[in-house]
Amino acid sequence: MNGLQATNPKSSAGPRGSGLLVIISGPSGVGKSTICSRLCERLPAEFSVSYTTRPIRPNEVDGSSYRFVSQAEFDRLHASGGMLESAHVYGHSYGTPLEPVQQALADGRTIVLEIDIHGTVQVRRRYPAARTFFLLPPTPDEQRRRIEGRRTDAAQTIAERLKLADGEIRFANESGCYDRFIVNDDVDRSVTEIIESLRQEQAR
Repeated sequence: MNGLQATNPKSSAGPRGSGLLVIISGPSGVGKSTICSRLCERLPAEFSVSYTTRPIRPNEVDGSSYRFVSQAEFDRLHASGGMLESAHVYGHSYGTPLEPVQQALADGRTIVLEIDIHGTVQVRRRYPAARTFFLLPPTPDEQRRRIEGRRTDAAQTIAERLKLADGEIRFANESGCYDRFIVNDDVDRSVTEIIESLRQEQAR
């Protein structure tokens, strides 16, 4: 048993060591955070809050969206072995704390990570059974609209994110570390597709 068959968060735990690790990746503006939030509600599951050195955005909450730390603090945590994975993206560091993931899996709970391709490669080396999904934008124009709609990035940053998107998608395909690619043209449909994929895998 794990969170896939639970009806509420308190009942999501199963036998020790039977937890499920779910990874969501995708280029900027594809809707990763929304998908992760809905996925945690519907499974139910827990969201792994990453550390980052980038500035907090107006709509974010420290400790919920990310744990916002200085570069010196991030480097200290990384050096102490406290990170499951880490990456340097768009000039800032990001990393997943190891202990909460280990504890969730040991307790039989489902935990969701929102990380990039490099992080996914690192995690799958340690947890080969992790289920991995890469989100694709419906169209390049829709991706641009979503990024610009956030109104949190400078024009140069937006251009950099869009330029890197094609390379990320190619790298994701070539890496071989994703179980499924999903075009996120409808949030509810995308979440349902992820859940059905997890249930099919669980039934094998």
